[in-house]
Amino acid sequence: MASRKKLVTLSLMVMLCVAAAPLHAQTFQDLYDFNCNTGGCIPIDYGQLTQGADGNLYGTTQGNNPGGTIFKVTPSAPAVYTDLWLFDRESPQAGLTLASDGNFYGATTDGTLFRFTPPNTLTTLHTSTGRPTAAPVEGKDGNLYGATFSGTTYRLTLPAGTFKQLSNAPGSVTSPLLLASDGNLYGTTQDGGNGNGTVFCLTTTGSITPIYKFSGSDGAAPIGPLTQGRDGYLYGTTSAGGDNNTGEVFKMTLSGTLTKLHSFDSLIGSSNNDGAAPSAGLLAASDGFFYGVNFDGGSSGGGTLFQITTSGVFNKLFDLCFPAVPSCFPDTTLMEHTNGSFYGLSSVGFASQGTFYRLTPLNLSEILRVAGPIFVHPGIPVEILGNNLTHVINVSFGGVQAGLQGGTDTFLIATVPMAAVDGFVTATFDSGLQIQTQSAEHILPLITNLDPTSGPVGTPVGIVGGGLAGATKVTFGGKKATQFTVVNPTLIQAIVPTRAKTGKVVVTTPNGTAKSKQTFTVT
Repeated sequence: MASRKKLVTLSLMVMLCVAAAPLHAQTFQDLYDFNCNTGGCIPIDYGQLTQGADGNLYGTTQGNNPGGTIFKVTPSAPAVYTDLWLFDRESPQAGLTLASDGNFYGATTDGTLFRFTPPNTLTTLHTSTGRPTAAPVEGKDGNLYGATFSGTTYRLTLPAGTFKQLSNAPGSVTSPLLLASDGNLYGTTQDGGNGNGTVFCLTTTGSITPIYKFSGSDGAAPIGPLTQGRDGYLYGTTSAGGDNNTGEVFKMTLSGTLTKLHSFDSLIGSSNNDGAAPSAGLLAASDGFFYGVNFDGGSSGGGTLFQITTSGVFNKLFDLCFPAVPSCFPDTTLMEHTNGSFYGLSSVGFASQGTFYRLTPLNLSEILRVAGPIFVHPGIPVEILGNNLTHVINVSFGGVQAGLQGGTDTFLIATVPMAAVDGFVTATFDSGLQIQTQSAEHILPLITNLDPTSGPVGTPVGIVGGGLAGATKVTFGGKKATQFTVVNPTLIQAIVPTRAKTGKVVVTTPNGTAKSKQTFTVT
């Protein structure tokens, strides 16, 4: 990737004498220009910038002297940039993940997996992992999962960060995995399959299933991460293939049925096109559109910034690599800050060694974000990110009110209610304003009590807990109960089945399984 950037010289860019005009009312702002002489530079992040509890954005750079950096930058203009950690020789290209434990996790291309605790504490968790270019992400079980360019997948079990290698991916993985609504992790490989790359599914047990193999005409070499829309589809890009062999945008069911949404129309480096070779993924934004960036193409040959709908209606918003739009050759997927603006990085600037920029949508709307995965246990405190949160008077999960434990303007702590059901997290402010998350939270099942804890076959038993809505199966000592009723998300009434054995009671819901701590004794 980096070699392509080196082919473009400053003298070529200076010849481009006029800036491209925006095609829509979105506003582009260059907030910070990276400089290798004054700090981190060349931010090749194959993930996204990550919002912290302080409202600032965190990321990594590949360049510095002698290694890369971890940095934070304010989301306002002018942006205030701070290097937080200087690596000795490593070159992180992975960005960072904010986990539910409040720490950031990342990787360097020399094989190091690390935990970073602001402001400046870095703990090495594992070394000699096969060239990770993506940060690990948190799975539904609260552990971290990642994949590497050499094709290995792994688990970091929290809180200790214990490393375990899992199955081999069907090819080289460049970008972070996606935790989808079914509780599985999905990723792309830029090779493997038929040689054109794949989309694969990884379970938390380590099982890998390729769900799609690109053929070339439908796309090739997917590099960027996947995202999931509110419609349940996976959305992504390929850096090559498609109708013109310059990449495409696609959507896909979780079972692997692909729909082509847009094939880019350029030749690499040509000057009159909608862009080419996206190595970043898509942002599923709160305005209902998807936003992306192209690494190549556009009027300057330095890439484009675009918008696309779920049905494939495409709009080029900006040609990149001009004095007024100085970001060039972006690898980083856009992210939406809770203030409603979109932020990204480019690894090269028109006259710099990378840029940090903001895209303000036409209809700016604030959002909430939950730190950690989209699967949560009832009764557990979670961190919610947002703006002006000291004015929040109520938080609900799927419409069920949560308990508040305090916070600041940029984060608050809320306890997931035992009666919570799957749905969006909504905050109500003292002004009457309501804002919510863009992704639904899924409530994991939990058993806290059995009433009674013993009895003969035919005994009615109350299974008490949380997240029990939609339960599909109840077992006593491994024997399936044929009669049970989900009274509400906190209570199941079940009848001890014939031939039941003394043992644990297990409840299965669409979000997972829960085992009782108590043993039910069959008398």
